Amino acid sequence: MKITVRYFASIREAIGQGSEVVDTAAATLGELRDELIARGGAHAGSLARGRAVRMALGQVMSGETAALHEGAEVAFFPPVTGG
Repeated sequence: MKITVRYFASIREAIGQGSEVVDTAAATLGELRDELIARGGAHAGSLARGRAVRMALGQVMSGETAALHEGAEVAFFPPVTGG
């Protein structure tokens, strides 16, 4: 299925792009994250397990088990603090 993946803040800077359309077999956000990590390079470094990464599905904060669907919009971003 095709989904749109958006990257924000330091993740966007590391990957070098703000968004991309991905053709994925992943059923959940966690599986998608693992697929992106498997690409290696900047994806592996910025989305690695053990790193604090927030995820949203359809502009709603979501966990690893959230189900993906055709045309979904997924966002990855680091935790944000205010001040």
